[in-house]
Amino acid sequence: MSSVASLLGDSYTNHPLKERFLKWQCHCRQLMMRDNMGRPDNSIMPDVLIAGSDESMGAIITILNKLPGYSETPEMLHMARKTNDPAQRRNQAIQYFSATYYQKHKQFSDILTSTFPPNSPGATKIRASENCRLIFSAYSQSFELSCKVWMLTPKNLLNQSTMAHNRLFNPDLPNETIVLGFEPDWALSKEL
Repeated sequence: MSSVASLLGDSYTNHPLKERFLKWQCHCRQLMMRDNMGRPDNSIMPDVLIAGSDESMGAIITILNKLPGYSETPEMLHMARKTNDPAQRRNQAIQYFSATYYQKHKQFSDILTSTFPPNSPGATKIRASENCRLIFSAYSQSFELSCKVWMLTPKNLLNQSTMAHNRLFNPDLPNETIVLGFEPDWALSKEL
């Protein structure tokens, strides 16, 4: 990653669309945890359209990470270490994310992340495109985000947060898992 914004975990853009999108995402994710037992739904699974294409590659599951100053990665890692029972870990995670985690949208980065299996051809294609559009549509709202795509290294804070979050739900996630970051350009993005 080379942009200072992506290194720090946020675009630092004050754009009304950014504000609306983050509020909506926090609300959707809280509902998903409370009403859907944490199972991903359309609200967090946008279609991916790589640069130069109007055809969807399919949907990905996105993670909304807290900004470094509000990071709760240590808490997630502690939760994962507390028990070897995957069901107990999942229940604790759902309880944790259902409570107050998503209540303050200003604590979240606008750089979304997603995990892919090691050697994923889809991740390779998305990363090679350098730019893509993410189209979110759920609960009578739709957003099209024009994004710069970043490969996040294990040292990157958003990578660490993403892996800690996902391991609460999938403890067998390989260490070689690919984490991509999607940094929206709010001036080119739109509410549909």
